[in-house]
Amino acid sequence: MPRPQKSRTPDAAGTGARRAALKLLDAVLRRAETIDAAAPAATKGLKPEDARLAQAIAGETLRRLPDLDALIDGAMERPVAEDAKVRMVLRLALTQAITLEIPHHAVVATALPLVEGGQRRLVHGVISKLLKSDLPDLSKPQLPKAIAERWSLWGEDALEAARTMLGERPPLDISLKADDATAPEGKSLAPRHVRVTSGDSVTSLPGFDEGNWWVQDLAASLPARLIPANARRVLDACAAPGGKTLQLAAAGHDVTALDLNGRRNERVRQNLERTGLKARVVTRDLRRHKGEAFDAVLLDAPCSATGTFRRHPESLYRASPRIIAEMAELQAQLLDAAAGLVKVGGSLVFATCSLEPEEGELQVPAFLARNPGFRIEPAPTFAGIAPSSKGWLRITPGMLEAEGGLDGFFIAHLVRDA
Repeated sequence: MPRPQKSRTPDAAGTGARRAALKLLDAVLRRAETIDAAAPAATKGLKPEDARLAQAIAGETLRRLPDLDALIDGAMERPVAEDAKVRMVLRLALTQAITLEIPHHAVVATALPLVEGGQRRLVHGVISKLLKSDLPDLSKPQLPKAIAERWSLWGEDALEAARTMLGERPPLDISLKADDATAPEGKSLAPRHVRVTSGDSVTSLPGFDEGNWWVQDLAASLPARLIPANARRVLDACAAPGGKTLQLAAAGHDVTALDLNGRRNERVRQNLERTGLKARVVTRDLRRHKGEAFDAVLLDAPCSATGTFRRHPESLYRASPRIIAEMAELQAQLLDAAAGLVKVGGSLVFATCSLEPEEGELQVPAFLARNPGFRIEPAPTFAGIAPSSKGWLRITPGMLEAEGGLDGFFIAHLVRDA
């Protein structure tokens, strides 16, 4: 006669969001996915508010991973593996208690259902021990060791600024469709730019429904600002999600927006429709786009995205040396393809939202060696950000820190003379 099964204790309210956060953390750390890419599957079936909570827990955990691991290791007699489920659950639990100020009883109640058996007892013991101690502030978290070592070339001040930026919520920047566009209140750091002071949701802010502006970090707006005003036909290569396409169209250029990803191109079309701006949208690999010549090409190339770490902390863990090398090779291919589409006398603006020299400073000399008809056109100073001695713009942590900082970027303006 079969044994009667024990009835399962119902999960505490909010456990679903924690399960989803665990899936998100696993997707980033074990499969090198982004939170945005992993979210649809991880949060499937959750209410919108629970899906947002899951992403918030996962994101805040990734911001503080080295500090959380130090706390966990200090509370355990024997360490567990970096990717062990126990460690993952403890990371999420500590994040909620320290950063999100979730009541301790809710932290425990929603953590225990994520593990079973001996793991459950271990999690309960460790988290109970930690919650009874004086938990640190962690508002200025440590950078992952590999990142800190790589970014040491930017100097100690930049490393310290990166830690500060990692622990803070980044400001909301918007680009305006026109000088007189209705927009939220804030501070302008450049023409047609506002750093918004309101904490309301983006879609509820003045001028959103009318299509008067779009969200875009000031640093991300700089590449399009380097396109010459007299460039009539402009190709925005790797255009999605479309912020630079909107900038170029609003500036009066005849814009072709090209991207390999058809799904992401739908974002470009939606943004064009909302703002009422015009551009041709093409789904194609830039390396196979032939037969046209443009007055200017803007190539904001795919990259490791480490410059966006304050908005996307998962980039700190996805950007392995292998990924950086693969992205650098792809960028070189795209640069050569873009060069073939520039008219003599025209411009090629190359940009990446990366803090890795392989995806910036090292790309340009190699490109010029392969394409001797091009030269660097020194960039002007924007918002107090001056070009380097080589003429390109390099934005590192700490720049405009008093104003709220900027995403990390590399931007070079190349002109074709022959």
